[in-house]
Amino acid sequence: MENGPEYRHHNVIRTDQPDGSILLTSGYEMSPVVETTGDWLHHWAEKCPDHVFLAERSGPGWREVSYQSALEQVRALGAALIARGLNKDTPILILSGNGVDHGLLALAAQYVGIPAVPVAEQYSLIPGAQAQLLHILEVIDPAMIYAVDGQKFAGSLGMDEMAGRSVVVSRNAGAGQTLLEELLRGDSANVDAARAEVGPDSVVKILMTSGSTSSPKGVMTTHRMMCSNQTQLADALPFLRERPPRIVDWLPWNHVFGGSHNFNMMLANGGSLYIDEGKPAKGLIDKTIENLGLMSSTLAFNVPVGFAMLRDAMKKDKALRETYFRELDMIFYAGASLPQDVWRDLEDMAREVRGQVPLMNTSWGLTETGPASLIQHEPTDRSGIVGVPLTGVTIKLLPNEENRYEVRVKGPNVMAGYHNAQDKTQEAFDEEGFFRTGDAMGFVDPQDMSKGMRFDGRISEDFKLLTGTWVRAAQLRMDALAALTPLAADLVITGEGRGQVGIMIVPGAELAASGALRDDNGVFTGDILQTQIGERLAELAKTAAGQSNRISRAVVLSEPPSIADGEITAKGNLNFRKIMMRRKALLDRLYDDEDQAVIRV
Repeated sequence: MENGPEYRHHNVIRTDQPDGSILLTSGYEMSPVVETTGDWLHHWAEKCPDHVFLAERSGPGWREVSYQSALEQVRALGAALIARGLNKDTPILILSGNGVDHGLLALAAQYVGIPAVPVAEQYSLIPGAQAQLLHILEVIDPAMIYAVDGQKFAGSLGMDEMAGRSVVVSRNAGAGQTLLEELLRGDSANVDAARAEVGPDSVVKILMTSGSTSSPKGVMTTHRMMCSNQTQLADALPFLRERPPRIVDWLPWNHVFGGSHNFNMMLANGGSLYIDEGKPAKGLIDKTIENLGLMSSTLAFNVPVGFAMLRDAMKKDKALRETYFRELDMIFYAGASLPQDVWRDLEDMAREVRGQVPLMNTSWGLTETGPASLIQHEPTDRSGIVGVPLTGVTIKLLPNEENRYEVRVKGPNVMAGYHNAQDKTQEAFDEEGFFRTGDAMGFVDPQDMSKGMRFDGRISEDFKLLTGTWVRAAQLRMDALAALTPLAADLVITGEGRGQVGIMIVPGAELAASGALRDDNGVFTGDILQTQIGERLAELAKTAAGQSNRISRAVVLSEPPSIADGEITAKGNLNFRKIMMRRKALLDRLYDDEDQAVIRV
């Protein structure tokens, strides 16, 4: 990186234990940590009262809320919540997506010690997905429900299970519902006593896990977890403290990446969060592009497909390219490895605009770990490296096979447990108090700890072929997606108990819309598939080491994955096992050597 933002070199301490496990810690000391998120809000309201904290689109411009205004509204809302009898045992369920009112209400709840529970808005807006919402209502039993629009969310707000709960909306209130502006009219004088009872271990957010392998669990998130994690991140990324960061961000707040990592990074460092109502999907990416054209960011967070779509747009739009890179300190990808061609193109565009490359990186963690536990915080030239432990974090590595380890975590950013699920909590921690993540990793260079770790899949996703050979499904999936972009939007690795590895492909938008494809009872068929997909998989197979790393067959699904049927999680990820169970007949077709829809490699 040429003359980019200041960064810290990796510094890792390794301890080999008698049982064969390895402990990794940071060689840097952890900086002091504030006690609550409210401390950040008070600090910045005093230091830079007029600086923009939260903003959302309003007409041709933005509705902007300053730090001083945010503090005043948070205190008023907190007082109103306390006056209505809410407390640490009466959660607030937030149904709608990212928005200024959502952010202020969540912070108000944190300010006075009331757990807020943001959930994926599709659970409320897609009738078939309401089973997930009913499960969450049963687990959480909230006293108050918030939705931005009473009319838009009327279907869920009117369910019998909502009876007896207070309902607050920002607009279009129905019978018995309260407008959020009414909560802002009260006196905030009594809020200080409630705030004095709130401390680092107060549970102020409950984040639901994705539910990809079981029913969603509620992760009890404390002030200590959130405040520690932001201190750890700023220790690794010192430029966060040098100037207030600014982001234009779509990542959903019901997920720990958008709602804890990104939201709190702005609050902790006096930054500005401009809410992007778009996302990297057909029909919505144009809104993201419009928003990015209106406001430059200093940090860019996205998933790899999002960066790929933006790359394509910026190649055609010089003004967008200049606005995007003008002040950019960091490009941060998550969810999967960033394809190397996208990485290279982003570097080239950055050099063209400002003569230097931002720090290009990622980190690793889970909802239960705050989320960040490892981070790649010095420049690298390739994707897929998740880095080294953050300050205050201890990583335990248990050997799984040569240079592959099961990963466990301990630190102030790790949860105490799951909400109302003592049995699940006990299962989640080992005898030394380390959280069992279920992820696997390997060293980039086993002889040099400073090179960091690389992600090597979910241990629970690994399976054996009929030959007894293990298939590392997560890494194979990432390799296949890189080879098939943009023909494949996503895919499922198959083959457990069978003789060969196969894939079930979710087609990209352009491929799905192709007139050359024919629907054959749940799968697409056509010459274009046999040539384009078959040829790419054949090229990938040339580098495969053994049958377990070679994709030998594929089908392309004609029916999109369904969130209503549980095939897509709240995070937008595929639920692999659900897809294979629900589409068992198509899975059997994949392994039928006579089926003409199967792409054979």
